[in-house]
Amino acid sequence: MSFPLLTVTAAVPAVGAILTAAVPAARRTAAKWLALFFSLATLALAVLVAIRFEPGGDRYQLTESHAWIPDFGVRYELGVDGIGVVLIALTALLIPFVIGAGWNDADPLETNSSRWRPTQGFFALILLVEAMVVISFEATDIFLFYIFFEAMLIPMYFLIGGFGDRAHAGSDENAAAQRSYAAVKFLLYNLAGGLIMLAAVIGLYVVAGNFSLQEITAARAAGTLDMATNTERLLFLGFFFAFAVKAPLWPLHTWLPNAMGESTAPVAVLITAVVDKVGTFAMLRFCLGLFPDASKWATPVILVLALISIVYGALVAVGQRDIKRLVAYASISHFGFIILGIFAMTSQGQSGATLYMVNHGISTAALMLVAGFLISRRGSRLIADYGGVQKVAPVLAGTFLIGGLATLSLPGLAPFVSEFLVLVGTFARYPVVGIIATVGIVLAALYTLVLYQRTMTGPVKEEVRTMPDLRLREVLVVAPLIALLIGLGVYPKVLTDIVNPAVEHTMSDVKQTDPKPEVPLGNVTVEAKNGEAAK
Repeated sequence: MSFPLLTVTAAVPAVGAILTAAVPAARRTAAKWLALFFSLATLALAVLVAIRFEPGGDRYQLTESHAWIPDFGVRYELGVDGIGVVLIALTALLIPFVIGAGWNDADPLETNSSRWRPTQGFFALILLVEAMVVISFEATDIFLFYIFFEAMLIPMYFLIGGFGDRAHAGSDENAAAQRSYAAVKFLLYNLAGGLIMLAAVIGLYVVAGNFSLQEITAARAAGTLDMATNTERLLFLGFFFAFAVKAPLWPLHTWLPNAMGESTAPVAVLITAVVDKVGTFAMLRFCLGLFPDASKWATPVILVLALISIVYGALVAVGQRDIKRLVAYASISHFGFIILGIFAMTSQGQSGATLYMVNHGISTAALMLVAGFLISRRGSRLIADYGGVQKVAPVLAGTFLIGGLATLSLPGLAPFVSEFLVLVGTFARYPVVGIIATVGIVLAALYTLVLYQRTMTGPVKEEVRTMPDLRLREVLVVAPLIALLIGLGVYPKVLTDIVNPAVEHTMSDVKQTDPKPEVPLGNVTVEAKNGEAAK
């Protein structure tokens, strides 16, 4: 039996969560270092997964399959394609930075407290979320995926409701009420989506007789699984609804600004850069793979919803007064681009969507973590309470600017490549949709530059005059993210070589090929093949 690398990659943070939670209350620093150690160990395993993965090999690699609940056809099946590999790497990469940024966020306000263990609980919950997200990217048994897709809501609920932002405006009672509201709203929205998906999972089992993604997709491709049109559409809608809530897609997005606004900055990064990616990943793996005909049937409506998300999220971000809520609405706009790329049904669009998941995770982490450092110094999330920060904290302002420029997809930074591919892939099949989507780019420049101008430039406000610059720990958290944004912006091939073969398989599932552009040469029109320039 080969070494179960995928199981170990998911199990290490789970074991770390248990051991971190068991650290005595008085040894909070030991709990932090233990959590950081296990997150780095998980990162090392994720790198090993990426090294052992062969982009030109089988679709699903490093596979594991064991009987679990044989009477109901449930198996413990794991496997990764190129899309799963890069998202596991993203998750494992971000968690050490989340832990480093939140190093003091959960310490008791009473320094002599030795009875309570909020610090241990905070870091244990982060590791537990990591374990569940990783196995969600690995699961090829649909029932196994569903269990962890839903289970990750519980630790996230406690991270949002139990460890809120200490820079909340108003009384402690009001802050606690707002955190509770955000946590309950997050849980209810996602549970509602999950319950609808559960009905669809059961329906799929009735039709297919098992929960194996690989067996069902193979049977559909071979024509041995006959699924009635209306049945397929209903099952697709059940799956898609749950993933659209998680993503989040307009109009199912309203839980995100509350959750991110009331969370600490590291937890906000965990929500939008890690957990939400499970929704868009699942659209690619399950919606398109299991229900190709229904996916094409629903595409026009989904493209409209994605466009609304892009424009609406960006417009609302422009008018925000709260820094964290601005980043939340910007993320809604970015998720619209990701979903647009997925359902454009072109290889460029889907490759761009996958890269967008990775690049959005890195850029949002950089911007939100620096924003968290800024907010912790001033004690306010309101944009109006800042001004002239670049004169007193130039390193903080500089990293904030780079994170913001990445958010608006400046050429030379990683998000530009993914956004460009999404727009090219969309325009190739739906030119009008591609043109409208570019409005989001203009609005992104507006809300990002206005945010920077109002907080970092201008006269130095008295309240920020003594603001310290980034400390060594904070620089160590942000600097690698900035380096990745620049590196992947200059050389994205390291990701595209892994992603593109998986996208080809997805395109094959839905029986789509890229449109052949027509290139006029004088009075003769030559069709270019496979997107290559006509000669």
